[in-house]
Amino acid sequence: MNARSALGRYGEDVAARTLRDAGLRVLARNWRCGRRGEIDILAAEGDALVVCEVKTRREGPFQNPLDAVTARKVARLQNLAERWTAQHGGAPPGGIRIDVIGVTLPSRGAARVEHVRGVA
Repeated sequence: MNARSALGRYGEDVAARTLRDAGLRVLARNWRCGRRGEIDILAAEGDALVVCEVKTRREGPFQNPLDAVTARKVARLQNLAERWTAQHGGAPPGGIRIDVIGVTLPSRGAARVEHVRGVA
């Protein structure tokens, strides 16, 4: 595992813990759909399916991790969510929500987590 993938894995671990602490149930992590892409975290909140994209960055002059999620990425996540629900019994009664979780790692101290609900 290289440094970049280790950073991403750490951010996904932090994000999954944040979701659990907020009362969501993590259903799957790193679900792949062939070459179409990957969903970082699938969770349930009540009767809704929550598709989470996680972006992790080290603190510095770089963009906010949330800015890395473009409209194109959101459209891809919507498509992947449809494929996941087709393979797992259809869309839940509460619908599908796409969230973005940004994890910023400072040089010292705990990670900062921003959870934006319902970007699509």
